[in-house]
Amino acid sequence: MLVLDHVSKTFDAFTAVSDLYLEIPKGELFCFLGPNGAGKTTTIKMITGMLRPSTGRILIDGLDNQKNPVEAKRRVGFIPDTPYLYEKLSGREFMQFVGNLFHVSADRQRVATDKYFEIFGLTGAADQLIENYSHGMRQKLCFSAAFMHEPSLLVIDEPMVGLDPRSMRTLKNLLRDYCREGGTIFLSTHLLPVAEELGDRLGIITHSKVRFLGTTASLRATMAREGSLEDLFLELTEDGCTADLTSIAAPREETA
Repeated sequence: MLVLDHVSKTFDAFTAVSDLYLEIPKGELFCFLGPNGAGKTTTIKMITGMLRPSTGRILIDGLDNQKNPVEAKRRVGFIPDTPYLYEKLSGREFMQFVGNLFHVSADRQRVATDKYFEIFGLTGAADQLIENYSHGMRQKLCFSAAFMHEPSLLVIDEPMVGLDPRSMRTLKNLLRDYCREGGTIFLSTHLLPVAEELGDRLGIITHSKVRFLGTTASLRATMAREGSLEDLFLELTEDGCTADLTSIAAPREETA
């Protein structure tokens, strides 16, 4: 569903992402992990079309996002870590605005708005101006809008920022249901317990290169020790570590 085909991005003499190759199939929740400055944000910006790769190509549902940018973007929902919203619109008006951008019919807009506002507890604030929303409410609105056009791929950067525990649980359930119904998720987070709980597979990037691809279980097996994902992540990304575990990359493990 999502293919990053030997993608690199350089800024003058600085390499932000180096020869990144990923294949993420339909229905997978893929967690992209790494320390600050590793190349995660640059990768997300290339997937969503905000940056052009220096080399390589990105395919979304078979479409090159540089050669077919509009059609590729129609298939993507994007949730940034800091939502930038039109504060003089109400939540309902913002949903209508997004629906119109994606040519969603008025009936589908109403259904989607009612559905996701109910899920996220925004119904009572639907007609309030966004400028009066808390950070958590803005994040919920951003998620609601991302689902408006029924995207095939969700690209999510730090989804839990500003959410209370109940909202976090609601969101986790929603993301798993989305994947079970055939959607694909590319999720970047610093919350390693969330990645361990939700991710079908992990990718760990540091110093512009992916060092590991696979499941948490395969990471433990390859590093030949038990431990939390946090322990293994810190060991793999510490300064001076040059281990490359990408050779164990495999499709997500099936669960009963």
